This record gives sequence, structure tokens and C-alpha cells, in this order.
Amino acid sequence: MNTKNYLLFTLSIILTTYIGKAQTQQTGDDGIIHVPAFVLPESQFLSDKSKAILKEQRAYRAKAWKKMKRACPPLKEGASLEERQQYRECLAAHFYTTPAYKKTISRYPINIVIDTINGVYTEVFTPKNGVPKENQHKVLVSLHSGAFQFDARTASRIESIPIAALSEIKVISIDYRMGPEYQFPAASEDVTAVYKALLKEYKPENIGIYGTAAGGMLTTQAMAWFQKENLPMPGAIGMIGMAAAEPRPKTDTMHIVSAMEGHEGIAPFTVFEPYFGADADFDDPLLVPLNSKKILSKFPPSLLIVSTRDFHMSSVVYTHTQLVKLGVEADLHVWEGVGHVFTANVELPESREAFDVIVNFFKKHLE
Repeated sequence: MNTKNYLLFTLSIILTTYIGKAQTQQTGDDGIIHVPAFVLPESQFLSDKSKAILKEQRAYRAKAWKKMKRACPPLKEGASLEERQQYRECLAAHFYTTPAYKKTISRYPINIVIDTINGVYTEVFTPKNGVPKENQHKVLVSLHSGAFQFDARTASRIESIPIAALSEIKVISIDYRMGPEYQFPAASEDVTAVYKALLKEYKPENIGIYGTAAGGMLTTQAMAWFQKENLPMPGAIGMIGMAAAEPRPKTDTMHIVSAMEGHEGIAPFTVFEPYFGADADFDDPLLVPLNSKKILSKFPPSLLIVSTRDFHMSSVVYTHTQLVKLGVEADLHVWEGVGHVFTANVELPESREAFDVIVNFFKKHLE
């Protein structure tokens, strides 16, 4: 075969391969890929222990949901604010009887004290034997998950207890105002009120703030709000499961995980509407700090944690990229094969690894 014929043959092979792949992927000129249905097995990188715990979690979740609905009947549309508050109190009372909560307080013994700080209800967590002298000048603030509607005094405890026990630092969980009773920026205002009070007792470089899911987004909103109020930045912050982007961005993992969860297209924004409103202005950097390089550039050292089966992996990774581009010291940790807020299951090895990362990060950055 001469050189000319060889080149033509090679080119035909390349074109055939390319066209074949293109037809399989069905990629349009607009870049949209039409993915055929496929089976997604568990990741091979999950340990046998993790797989067993996740299997148990799936089985337990369905039973737990039915049990919770019997104890606390779901709210009807148009429920009054009083009924909504009673529902949350019922959820909390039920939550304290669950194996998940009992395992958490058994594994991580702590003290819990209720405190009102600058008019805001909080729960304060300290190690069972007290905060050691070398940590008494430090404090951590935990902002809970729950789509700005739920999880106060429930999941908030799961997000605070292990960190207080392992770090031996006081952790204050803020029960910030949520929807539908209150709308943005109520939560940002509550975090700021508590922060102002803490600044009277602690140096800013000795204060750390971290949040999970909605609390991760709120952590970034709080940084924007602190700047608006001309307050000093805390020593370090952590964002777990959500970060500085809007709640339902059109990203790769938002599409992929939405499909995994059985949604057609992106999972609906409606869960966030009671707090942000149906006509939320996602161009407002106080709501979506990712919109302002000026705000992001002033972030303190930042820890970002997410997982590969999380709706928000793309936006958390993108937030990290932007922070690094702006010169902010930022650490990104991604766990394989687990879902949104995997840290809620304290039995998972991945959760314990994440707790260690959080504790070591704040030990490093709080003076």
C-alpha cells in the first residue's frame, strides 16, 4: 500500500470511528448529549463495609419514613404557621428516638445547652469532659441543612455533634429563620447577629463557620453579608454539599443525579421556593456569592466537601475553582460513590473520614 492510499485508509478508519461514536452519543450541534438508558452499579471503590451500611440505610429509610409519617402526619397545603411549627417540633421529638441519633450521641458523647444569642435560638455543643484550655479561645458555628425549611434541632445535631467531640471545640448550631415563615435574607441576618455577638468574646481569626447542604450555601451568603456589614472575616469556613452557586444550577451533576433520583430533567426548585420565593433574583451576589469576584476574593481559607453522587458536585467543584483563581486558599475533597450529605450517616467510613478532614482543617486555620 503506497503512502497516499495508506493515509486515505487511516483517515477513513478515524472518520468511521468518530462518526460511530457521535451516532452512539447522539450529540447535537448545541452540545446536548442524548444519553441512552444504562445501569449504574455501586462504585468499585466503595468498601464492603460501606456497601453494607448503604444497603442497610436504603432498607431503613423506607421504614423510617413510614414511621415518621405515622408519628407526624405531613402538613397539608396552606398549613398555618402554628401548624408548621408544631410539625417541626413533632419531627424533632421523633428524631431523638431514631437509631441514627442514638448511634450519634453514643459514638460522640457531648453536652448540649440551649442558648439565645443576640435574639437567635442556638444549640451549643461541647465535649463531654469540657473544652480543653488550649481550645477555649476558639469557637465553631454550624449552619444546618434542610433546604432553608427543615432540619433545625434534628439533622443540625448530626452535623454538630461529631465535630464538637472530635475537635474538642465548642460548636454553636444556629436555628436560623426559614421559609415559608421568613424569606431571604432572614437566615443571613440571623447568622450575622450571632457572629456579631461572638466577636465580642472571640477574635475573628479564632472563629470558624461551616454549613451542610443549604447551610453550605448559607455559609457563603453569610460571607457576603459580613462584607456588606463591614465585619471582619472569620478564620476559616467550610461548605459541605453546597457552596456559592444557586440551588438548582444547570450543571452536569445536577442533570445526572436528578435522573438517578427519578426526575425528568433537573430536580425542581420548588423545595427552595418558600425561602427564596418563586421570583428569586439569582443575579444578586448576596444570594448567590458566585456572581461577585470581589466578594469571593475576600473569602477566608475555605474547605469544600462533596461526593460524586451529589446533585451539587459540579457547583461545589466550580466554586472551588473560582476561589483558587482569585487567590483564596481553598481545599476540595470529593468522596466517591456516596450521595448528597453522606455525612448524615455517622456509621459510614466516608463520613468519619470527612469529619477528620473538617476537624484538621479548622485546627490548622484557627489560631
